Amino acid sequence: MGQQAEHVIIGVDPHKLSATIEVADQHEKLLGSGRFTTDQAGYTAMRAYAKSWPDRIWAVEGANGVGRPLAQRLLEAGEQVVDVPAKLAARVRLFDTGHNRKTDARDAHSIAIVAVRTKTLRALHVDGELEALRMLTDRREALTRRRVQTVDRLQALLAELLPGQAKRDVTTGQAKAMLASVRPRDIAGKTRRRIAADELAELIAVEAKIKKATAELKTIVLARESRLMDIHGVGPVVAARVLADVGDVTRFADRNRFASWTGTAPLDASSGEQNRHRLSRAGNRRMNHMIHIAAVTQPRLDTGGRTYYRRKRAEGKKPLEALRCLKRRISDAIYRQLLADADLAAVTETGTGPGGHCGATQESSAVDLPPHIDTSDQPLPGPAKPTLQPTPTARKTPQRRTPQTTG
Repeated sequence: MGQQAEHVIIGVDPHKLSATIEVADQHEKLLGSGRFTTDQAGYTAMRAYAKSWPDRIWAVEGANGVGRPLAQRLLEAGEQVVDVPAKLAARVRLFDTGHNRKTDARDAHSIAIVAVRTKTLRALHVDGELEALRMLTDRREALTRRRVQTVDRLQALLAELLPGQAKRDVTTGQAKAMLASVRPRDIAGKTRRRIAADELAELIAVEAKIKKATAELKTIVLARESRLMDIHGVGPVVAARVLADVGDVTRFADRNRFASWTGTAPLDASSGEQNRHRLSRAGNRRMNHMIHIAAVTQPRLDTGGRTYYRRKRAEGKKPLEALRCLKRRISDAIYRQLLADADLAAVTETGTGPGGHCGATQESSAVDLPPHIDTSDQPLPGPAKPTLQPTPTARKTPQRRTPQTTG
């Protein structure tokens, strides 16, 4: 009966075909463990085993990666789930064993210990709209890659059919005109033209799907009442990727942490009396690419971003250095806009957020990416602001200024 009432943490080391769990109490005492398959029978057996501890929290490593399907199933079943970053689990494993050798059982143990010791892990919740946004964004990116491959194949065929007339990035209209102008008589030429016609038909179909996916993304972004597209260079695709990957923006303590996560904050590379910084290769590279798209767009338009870029160039910075400065500026603008959107959503739904601050919440979506920020990734200048410790039910967020978009 005593075991039934105690609060436990179930650490989960997820894989595609199996999941290893360890049950620990608040004193890090091992209460149970097991290995289950991820099919329906194994999932049902795992849930049945966990019912021995009614007051339980599931701690899943990488709830946005390989652990996302299991985390989603648990959330849909009404379970409490928190996300454990892999870096934290690796540190516990190293400190507890003196080495970093991995086994599934040892991983599950370190995940459970992290959840027992860390009170600021992100609680997850189901957001079907955000999950749909993530899937559509991934789908459009896959279609874009497919289009590039199709264009490459079509260009190669056209270069053989019409030597010296091939274009670098052929459009469907140009390809149609080029194919209509050639009528080969030999079997190799006829086969080459037929394959080129098939590739052209595939290109037309792929572009139609890309256009449809873009329209769907824009509809969902607008339905979430996001104003990210007010920022110059941020269109439906960039806005959708930002929303899908960021999820709950309040998990970032400030704009510096957000910039570190997006890879737009410089890293300290000072040595002795030499004070310098270097480009960060860390962070979410997809988000960094989205910010890069906005950054290369702004200098082409009559925007504040162009003025800022030109000012940095006038200060003696090279083009890439000025572009990196602009990327950081855009990252800050995106962060401010996300906070404003979260505040507006909180006011619309509940009137105010916990503690009197709009948008403050302890929960975040299961599709959120964990902000892996190492100590060497702290943005400069100045130390990062201290993170507020949340209470078991809510956390307060620092006062925010009204967001201003770049440009």
